[in-house]
Amino acid sequence: MNFYNEALGIKEELVSLRRYFHMNPELDFKLYNTSTKIKEFLDNEGIEYFDVAETGVCATIKGKDEGKTIGIRADMDALPLCDNKVCEYKSTKEGVMHACGHDAHMTIALGIAKLLNRHKDKFKGTIRMLFEPAEETTGGAQVMIKEGALENPNVDAIIGLHVSEDIPCGKIGVKYDVFNAASNPYKIVIKGQGGHGAHPESTIDPIVIGTTVVNAIQTIVSRELPPTDAGLITVGYFHGGTSQNIIPEEVSLGGIIRTVKAEHREYVKKRLVEVVDGIVKSMRGKAEITIEESYPCLYNDDKMVDIIKESAETVIGKDNIISLKAPSMGVESFAYFSNERPSAFYFLGTRNEEKGIIYPAHSTRFDIDENALAIGVAIQCEAALNFLNK
Repeated sequence: MNFYNEALGIKEELVSLRRYFHMNPELDFKLYNTSTKIKEFLDNEGIEYFDVAETGVCATIKGKDEGKTIGIRADMDALPLCDNKVCEYKSTKEGVMHACGHDAHMTIALGIAKLLNRHKDKFKGTIRMLFEPAEETTGGAQVMIKEGALENPNVDAIIGLHVSEDIPCGKIGVKYDVFNAASNPYKIVIKGQGGHGAHPESTIDPIVIGTTVVNAIQTIVSRELPPTDAGLITVGYFHGGTSQNIIPEEVSLGGIIRTVKAEHREYVKKRLVEVVDGIVKSMRGKAEITIEESYPCLYNDDKMVDIIKESAETVIGKDNIISLKAPSMGVESFAYFSNERPSAFYFLGTRNEEKGIIYPAHSTRFDIDENALAIGVAIQCEAALNFLNK
């Protein structure tokens, strides 16, 4: 079987699907039209599926004999962003856009389902297609797992991809071990005592306390984590005050902690509380600190990455596989799957400078080179069969 040639044979269908999704984006778990389109495609291909996580979809393709099961994941939701591209497939929904490539991910997954269903007599075991809602918000993967998406039959391993505007079309990026960071959003409310700006001695200034906190928490990463290990504390907002001559009663600030090791994640959370509480108390204020649990680290399994590399060599050649050295500090909901089963996640190159496809994900002019669709389909199909048959 030459999966790349077969994928090229359905290229027009893939492009049409991707553009439909791009023109009709939806948010969070409210993916009713998107889910319907996916199920219509599966119905036409005679592929069984079931609903999960409100608008998520799990499809099942059974091979000729019993065996292992591999999951293939695609996220579905868009972003609350205006599409400022000039093209025939621009988003038709004001303020909503597929600015992160999930339209391509769904399209590739449907192409995989079509080809593997066509060749289900060529493999043993089962394919479980995982269409995930709410990747950009709270992580639909964790809901899917709770509702049994990895059961009946038990999924033994999972693969997934993400388009990359940094990697040229025709290439992929792979990495062993940690692929994406973990995240912990936090919020700090600092309470002081307000008063007249001309008489600071009669106040407890929460703005001064807050600025001291902002500077101090940066030293947790720079002076308490090994310089060889990535980590960061972002302060994304600082709110307080109403007038030039009033010292306010309180300020609020918040952001996100990002780490790439589980032990660092726990350490930085602990130290954030200790540092903030210590500074605020020493400056006569009071602090309320909230740290949320969000996406975990995405861990790649060495053997699964080997399968991706071997499969990609068949499709695009060894010279087009880029070994990534550092993890991404962005977060990825696929991490929930990778914490449950051996997994491999990689970047599919979609950049094309000649076509002007250079804009970053989560921007209003983001786009992909659609030639990458067939490449993604072929690599995933090869990887699935390599896992199941070898």
